[in-house]
Amino acid sequence: MTKNSTQGFSLLEVLVALSIMALSLGVLYQAAGGSVRNAAHLERHAYAVVMAEGLLARTQATPPEGISASAETPDGFRWSLISTPYAGRVGARDSAEGWPFHGLRAEVVWESLGREHRVTLETVVPVLDQTKVSR
Repeated sequence: MTKNSTQGFSLLEVLVALSIMALSLGVLYQAAGGSVRNAAHLERHAYAVVMAEGLLARTQATPPEGISASAETPDGFRWSLISTPYAGRVGARDSAEGWPFHGLRAEVVWESLGREHRVTLETVVPVLDQTKVSR
């Protein structure tokens, strides 16, 4: 008694299996690529925040004429640091004549994922009293 049946897969079954595998790999590749792009974007964003915080931290006071500085880093970050007279009241001991303060704004701009992104941080710092500076 001989059995006349074929064993294995037909050509159609192999083509369907390969098509499903190709589509699945394409979706996985896009997901992995998107994750890598997002991780790189988040790393650049964190770097921009640290840069803006550093600009504010190194400026403890401003001269009476204020500060206006800007530059670009070799890796494509543009930063600016600008102060303007602050008209609000600061501190519990604020007197009628007022303490001289400047609002200080640090802004960092960079390109990522085909768009321009920016981080802006602001604080208030005292104006440096030139009469009390020891020479």
